[in-house]
Amino acid sequence: MSKFNKDKVMQRYMLVAILLTVIGIVVVGKAGYTMTAKRGYWEQVANRLKSDSDSVRPNRGNILSCDGQLLASSIPEYKIFMDYQAGGDEDTAWVAKRDSIWYEKLDSLCEGLHAIFPEKSAKEFKERLQEGKQKRLQNGTRGARHWPIWRRKISYNTFCEVRQLPFFNLPPNKGGFHWEKFEARRRPFGSLAERTIGDIRSFEGGKDTARFGIELSYDSILRGRHGIERRQKVLNKFVNITVTPPVDGADVITTIDVGMQDLAEQALLEELHKDNASMGVVILMEVQTGDVKAIVNMRKGSDGVYREMFNDAISYRCEPGSVFKTASMLVALDDGVIDTSYVIHTGCGIMKMHGANMKDHNWHRGGYGDINAAKALEVSSNIGVSYVIDNFYGSNPRKYVDGLYRVGIGQDLQLAIPGYLPPKIRYPNTKTTDKGLYWSKTTLPWMSIGYETQIAPINTVTFYNAIANNGRMMRPRFVKRIEKDGQVLLETQPEVIKEQIAKPSTIATMQTVLRHVVSQGLGRKAGSHSFQVSGKTGTAQVSQGGAGYKSGQMWYWLSFCGYFPSDNPRYTCIVCLKKPGLPASGGSMAGAVFHNISEGVMAKSLVLSVNDARDSLSVFTPEAKVGDAKAANYVRSQLGIKGSTTVADEQKATKGVPDLKGMGARDAVYALEQRGLRARLTGTGRVKHQSMAPGSAIVRGATCDLTLE
Repeated sequence: MSKFNKDKVMQRYMLVAILLTVIGIVVVGKAGYTMTAKRGYWEQVANRLKSDSDSVRPNRGNILSCDGQLLASSIPEYKIFMDYQAGGDEDTAWVAKRDSIWYEKLDSLCEGLHAIFPEKSAKEFKERLQEGKQKRLQNGTRGARHWPIWRRKISYNTFCEVRQLPFFNLPPNKGGFHWEKFEARRRPFGSLAERTIGDIRSFEGGKDTARFGIELSYDSILRGRHGIERRQKVLNKFVNITVTPPVDGADVITTIDVGMQDLAEQALLEELHKDNASMGVVILMEVQTGDVKAIVNMRKGSDGVYREMFNDAISYRCEPGSVFKTASMLVALDDGVIDTSYVIHTGCGIMKMHGANMKDHNWHRGGYGDINAAKALEVSSNIGVSYVIDNFYGSNPRKYVDGLYRVGIGQDLQLAIPGYLPPKIRYPNTKTTDKGLYWSKTTLPWMSIGYETQIAPINTVTFYNAIANNGRMMRPRFVKRIEKDGQVLLETQPEVIKEQIAKPSTIATMQTVLRHVVSQGLGRKAGSHSFQVSGKTGTAQVSQGGAGYKSGQMWYWLSFCGYFPSDNPRYTCIVCLKKPGLPASGGSMAGAVFHNISEGVMAKSLVLSVNDARDSLSVFTPEAKVGDAKAANYVRSQLGIKGSTTVADEQKATKGVPDLKGMGARDAVYALEQRGLRARLTGTGRVKHQSMAPGSAIVRGATCDLTLE
């Protein structure tokens, strides 16, 4: 018979179950008590404690132009706060002293804040600060821990001014004034080459993200590496101990030339406004290296203002129009199926091609009649180019497309800049059901004159640059080198994509034809009286997607691509405009922009004697504005100019506030300080506006705001 007593065992199990239940109820009750009644206490503890290790942000590297001018740089910005519970409750003597200082300095503090931030009155600042001090927290204590003083970010100079104000000049753990630091990305030249340089989007908490352009392509190099900092208590004080120091980002030196970029942008904007165009692109490239010296992308916004919105120069694929004819004729010349003397019968300017009418631009004036192949390019004859390609490649169109890729117009440039789209030049395909890929009988002749293909401006200018470079195709280069603390970490070299896009004799022939296009063809507006220019015009109707070419108002893609000077090419440039309605001419509109850019660029290299500019009416003694007399006299002595300025002369110049307009920052500050005034500068350049009227009475110690442009 079993000795197992079921009743005794069940009693023990019941006792254990009850004990565990009681323990569980106690744990849940304690957790609930901590989460409710003691919540405020533990939140305070959490606010006082810091993580053992904090990440330390490095300084982001700069982006510079080819001559060392800043294109993008990081500057500190701050958000300022008050902690009304700083100092803790342990030191009651200090807390009482802190409060007495607070009420004693509050009015002067608010007056100081109003002087720095005039948008808000001293009374409003006082109400704001008192509201934070009286704020009741959930744990029953009064005084906010992170109360915003000014809701917007402020510059470093403004931050330094705020730090000097009464009470705010106390240590953060005593007075409670504290701040958050942010890295703001700034471009000193504004929107100049904005889409190519790129941008940084900053988020709360110090995080940032590179968005596009060089900022995104070289983000890992510019960003550097984060360090590690440990917060440790030493002698009852917390100190930050660096475990791993941050590594600052390196600087990226681009190929962009600020002067050329500004010249190209202004020339393009002038024509965009004149033609009421919706979009414009300019790329200026150095022939031998492929360095992109200027790249402009302008689109008209809904407010009518032109600005850089997309990097259309590398991403806007479209039907290029007549600038593509150069590639078609280069294929035919290089294959030897024609030479420049080959005669084409263009007739009255209209020719039937596979059931469709091919027209020259002057068809309503009777056309060009019989012209040779060279003349066909000079006058941009649609019939002349399409007849050659259809006649010699109609039975084998694949050979023509192979030729396009051989001469480089269809080359994938594999650019490092995000957003680049390679060309779309399709091969013959008559079996597909995709309308965009189907190869009809009219595809070949229309492709030969720049339709039924999709090519971005960067590919077109690279192709023409190869012709200027005697057949050698260079990959467009945007970055020259990477530097860190004055040391070159990486230097990129000019890269050859194709050693020879066509036979040297073919290239020489095409160079002659392109020179004639400008000197005696449709590209005259792009030429110059000072040097020879070579290039090709382009005027294409823009397809409206599924609606085709004739849906409502007609749009045009106007272009001119060429190089200068013709005899020793230094730069290749493409100008593209997109505009609605007539008149529309690539030669006269895009060519005019090309003309202004080329003459401006070549003028930069001219070195003239100052004596050549003198005449009988010249003024040889420049005016010296009121400022640093010693510096002005030094310049006069070095230039051999008689006369000098003394401090007495300066003081006699004006009895009140001096007229500072047109002066540089250094001289303006000097002139104000000589009269016991303070200066606060905004912007860079020369003084455009001053807050104190010239000649007004001087109040020593007052601040004069200067706006520089």
